[in-house]
Amino acid sequence: MTKKELRKLCRTPDWRWSTSEGAELHTLLLGLLCPFREKLEWLEDAETLALNLRAGRRQSKTALSQRPRSDGKRLSH
Repeated sequence: MTKKELRKLCRTPDWRWSTSEGAELHTLLLGLLCPFREKLEWLEDAETLALNLRAGRRQSKTALSQRPRSDGKRLSH
């Protein structure tokens, strides 16, 4: 199968993509068309997102533990 045929197959909506096996195949086909550099950029973006989410969780836990309760005491975890 040529790259042109793969691109057409991936862009054409098909009922097969709605099953778990079809979705996996579709993902694999898209991966074949994606250049290695683009895959690396995607992984770097995903890592940045994960680190930002982790930092946000830490900040919210810290802010929550430092917020005074209605009785004037701090929340403790």
